[in-house]
Amino acid sequence: MEKEASLDFAKLGGLVPAIVQDAVTGDVLMVAFMNQEAWEQTLKTGEAHYFSRSRQTLWHKGGTSGHVQRVREIFLDCDADTVLLKVEQVGGAACHTGHRSCFHRRWRGDGWQEVGEKVFDPKEVYGSG
Repeated sequence: MEKEASLDFAKLGGLVPAIVQDAVTGDVLMVAFMNQEAWEQTLKTGEAHYFSRSRQTLWHKGGTSGHVQRVREIFLDCDADTVLLKVEQVGGAACHTGHRSCFHRRWRGDGWQEVGEKVFDPKEVYGSG
């Protein structure tokens, strides 16, 4: 077992992209970023933690909504600068808009078509404003 590989946080100024995939279906749920602290919290707790670029703070996925991501497997890419998390998505929704996946719009030549399943109303979960 290789123990030498470690995440390269230097390439993107202290961040690495995290691709998040449903461990059972293989659906891509979201893409987020991790800093060193988010990585360490993910490993420590077994639940996904990310770094919010807009708020400049650590973010426990599902901390507000209850829709946490239980990490089942972690993969590292060949350059050690991107991780793939295979997760159990609690509550069925990964997106803050209430959709199962953040990738809930498909391009149809002349515009975007909403195709994804909406699992919850974000106003009820996060409040109106």
